[in-house]
Amino acid sequence: MNTSQLKKELIQYSKQIGIDKIGFTTAAPFEEMKNRLIRQQELQYQSGFEEKDIEKRVNPSLLMEKPRSIISIALAYPSKMNERVISKKGERRGIFCRASWGVDYHHILRERLNMLEEFIKEKLPGSKCKSMVDTGELVDRAVAERAGIGWSGKNCSIITPEFGSYVYLGEMITSIPFEPDQPMEDRCGTCNKCIEACPTGALVQGGQLNSQKCIAFLTQTKGFLPEEFRDKLGNRLYGCDSCQTACPENKGKDFHFHEEMEPNPEVVKPLLKPLLNLGNRDFKEKFGPISGSWRGKKPIQRNAIIALAHFKDETAVDELIQLLKTDSRPVIRGTAAWALGKIGGTNARLALEKARQEEKDEAVLNEINVGLSFL
Repeated sequence: MNTSQLKKELIQYSKQIGIDKIGFTTAAPFEEMKNRLIRQQELQYQSGFEEKDIEKRVNPSLLMEKPRSIISIALAYPSKMNERVISKKGERRGIFCRASWGVDYHHILRERLNMLEEFIKEKLPGSKCKSMVDTGELVDRAVAERAGIGWSGKNCSIITPEFGSYVYLGEMITSIPFEPDQPMEDRCGTCNKCIEACPTGALVQGGQLNSQKCIAFLTQTKGFLPEEFRDKLGNRLYGCDSCQTACPENKGKDFHFHEEMEPNPEVVKPLLKPLLNLGNRDFKEKFGPISGSWRGKKPIQRNAIIALAHFKDETAVDELIQLLKTDSRPVIRGTAAWALGKIGGTNARLALEKARQEEKDEAVLNEINVGLSFL
């Protein structure tokens, strides 16, 4: 079978198995991306979650012997909930970003890529494939951009004309020399709405992100959240959508093609107070299936405490005092102390004064003193 015929059949098959967009590019190194990654490293803008070896991130020949092309896929995810739950006084809720709604997208994309691999190997026995999603070495966006899936927006997301930036990306390196598709023209123009909307100024300029200031990254850290970012967190428990919701290309974009991506409102917009004392088993049972659970419950609980402070939720004071007194984790005790200071009231002040006499951990003591300074 010739490769142009296989490419046509592959495109047709991809539609049948629920891939919303597919593109093809060469396996040549991503030289421009390499320069950008080196610059990111020099500026210390990386998150630390990435593959450390820049060469592996930009050179497919280091990942597979004699690669000839890369297939890029995109699946559109919803931007709105069909069922709504309301955050109200005494029953405040947090929010997980849209990319974490539904079943963990890594599983969904890997399943689709596996199906593509099987199709290729059935049609062309002996061909080699290597698939990856997000946690793989290659930069998903660089592959998708060169394969014509969309353009790389100023918000550092791939923006597709059809689905905006609400797409999950995956790719497959192959030994087959598929005809490459044409990259798409950048349509951001002079628009800077995403840069203006970023709560922490993490979008340094169009297409350049300082991950260390990005709320999406900060929500996933496990230590104390730097105080300068706490008031910016709002009620976000995991991730941040500000640069996506501000984008004019995303206006009116909401697709519900994949049932497994549909959000359960009680999971992705959960009540905050029940999160404070959630055990490991209950956490895994409720949040385990979504991608936002990958760092475990501690960052989510820390963020829930900050969200309760954001709402100045007086009904949470007793539970926060309990955490300050009894939780074994300094980050949780300290964040609870800070939140009590933010919420205020006599009980909060008395609890902080008592804790100041009894607490042994220096970092927690510092948070207690900060909390008291608000009162």
